[in-house]
Amino acid sequence: MSTDEYQWSEKTKSYLLSAFFWGYFVTQIPGSQLAHRFGGKVMLFGSISLSAVLTLLIPLSVRIGDWKLLFALRMTQGLIQGCIFSSIHTLLSKWVPPEERGTLGTFCYTGLSFGTVVMMLVSGWIAASSFGWPGIFYCSGMVSLLWALVWYFLGARSPSHCKWISVEEKLMIESSLGTSAKSPHGAAPLKTPWIKILTSVPFWVLLVAQSTSAWGFYTLLTQIPSYMNSILGQDIKSNALMSAVPYFANMCLTVVFCALANFLMKRGYTSVNASRKLFNTIAFWVPVAPLILLGYMRAEQSQLALGLLVIAVGATAAGSLGFLTNHIDLSPNFGGILMGVGGFAATIMSLLAPLTVGFIVTDAKDVSQWRVIFYIAGSLQFIGNLLFLLFGKTEIQSWNYPRMQRDPRDHIKFETINMKRDVE
Repeated sequence: MSTDEYQWSEKTKSYLLSAFFWGYFVTQIPGSQLAHRFGGKVMLFGSISLSAVLTLLIPLSVRIGDWKLLFALRMTQGLIQGCIFSSIHTLLSKWVPPEERGTLGTFCYTGLSFGTVVMMLVSGWIAASSFGWPGIFYCSGMVSLLWALVWYFLGARSPSHCKWISVEEKLMIESSLGTSAKSPHGAAPLKTPWIKILTSVPFWVLLVAQSTSAWGFYTLLTQIPSYMNSILGQDIKSNALMSAVPYFANMCLTVVFCALANFLMKRGYTSVNASRKLFNTIAFWVPVAPLILLGYMRAEQSQLALGLLVIAVGATAAGSLGFLTNHIDLSPNFGGILMGVGGFAATIMSLLAPLTVGFIVTDAKDVSQWRVIFYIAGSLQFIGNLLFLLFGKTEIQSWNYPRMQRDPRDHIKFETINMKRDVE
């Protein structure tokens, strides 16, 4: 937004930047329950379409209510979007076979990096056009509405609800999954086994991994511009290309990691468990050294600092093949709910990380204080992955079948037979 048109203090700007997350973390767990009950399609459609409408209203809200109305609108967007990741996980658990979850799940989440890169590159051009800064919100809002319209007609909550694929393909997908306990037609969804989930060691390890990843990610996202401006004398906020480079690298490396994971799995070099831990290690441990080295860069080394930043952000793309799909590994039936709990914890980290920076970095030009921040982020990432390597699992947990007393393999056979009978 134009600082000439709206003279907001730094304190007000910090309120606005955090407004979305105050709403977002509140609906993580409720949103996951709604996705579990009503399916990923309807929740994703509702969240994106409503958020798009609010995005279109942002310029008007600023004009009639200044920053206070904008704060309320952004917080409402956060509330609405709390179910997005849970909905995506719910859809993945219904559509993607176990050996393909890492690859296809990663491609889905690549949209985050792609959207970041595109908006960083085009927002300056749009703002300089006759539309001005409101054009940024009009453009992104209309694109989101268009996507929601296409999704409404082409999307489906599961293969059995999709009219665009053949019966044979439906059978192939659902029989390859073979892990979802089906309720009788019209019955309520499976009751969430909260006690067993919250006492599950593999889930707590996953929760720690997701939280430490979020700490590192949001430290980079929110503080690196300030660090490069104060210490290195580079205002990357005003340089769209420089800001977009790390996320462009992240997007490109996603393709590389997916191809590598697919090659290793198909050749039998790695199991699902080994693949998750390998790529999680890349995502968590590779950025540690660049993070720490950033605290030792001098003003004349800004290009080297950017290179370190590219490595740190780019390597995190491997996380989608690691912890980010582990929720569905542990429980296909409740993968969306696990993601909701993890998202709740991760969002708290996204709020605490900037606050910690504000507490430690009292002088933005003191590089020794910034080193503490980078050491904290690097240490958390190291510990998070170490626990995931030692105690993380990819086996389906027993609490995935709350209504089943039989062996899961019998359930697979039973469901496959029923599907074949339905076809006949």
